[in-house]
Amino acid sequence: MTCIAAVIDKGIVYMGADSVGAEVETYHTLPRKDPKVFLRKSFIFGFTDSFRMGQLLAHKLEIPRLPEDGVSHKWMCTEFIDNVRTCLQKGGWEKKKEERESGGTFLVGIAGHLYVIEADFPVGIPRYEYVAVGCGRDCAMGSLHSTKGQQPKIRIKKALAAAEEFSGYVRGPFVILKA
Repeated sequence: MTCIAAVIDKGIVYMGADSVGAEVETYHTLPRKDPKVFLRKSFIFGFTDSFRMGQLLAHKLEIPRLPEDGVSHKWMCTEFIDNVRTCLQKGGWEKKKEERESGGTFLVGIAGHLYVIEADFPVGIPRYEYVAVGCGRDCAMGSLHSTKGQQPKIRIKKALAAAEEFSGYVRGPFVILKA
């Protein structure tokens, strides 16, 4: 359980996350030092679902060579996602049910573009210059919508604070990065 919020502003992707891990079945939360947002090469990532998935993305994912003409949706859907799937399979995180693979939800930012990767690996492009994922998503999205025109880091901090206020599984401190 978590909240990841992201904003694109002037070609820069800003992304923030809370710092709690949770076991929903036991109603247990654990504040963590290892962040849910991180930088890898020119990419910024923010993950939900599992710290193991995030660790694989942060430390094991082989990011394919970037195309000379820039990152495209097609490249993300093919080259990038193929490497994500391989990484999660080899790391023991990817799940398979009835011959269908699934991983987890995470955000990826690169070169002023923002992508939402869902559990069954589609690559979504948010309609707006902001997006949020995790259990605090709805509160964060409302906050991001209502703070248009404000500085990106302030918008993200307010979005995460709203999610913390109204979700039992979102807690600070908040980590905000940009790429």
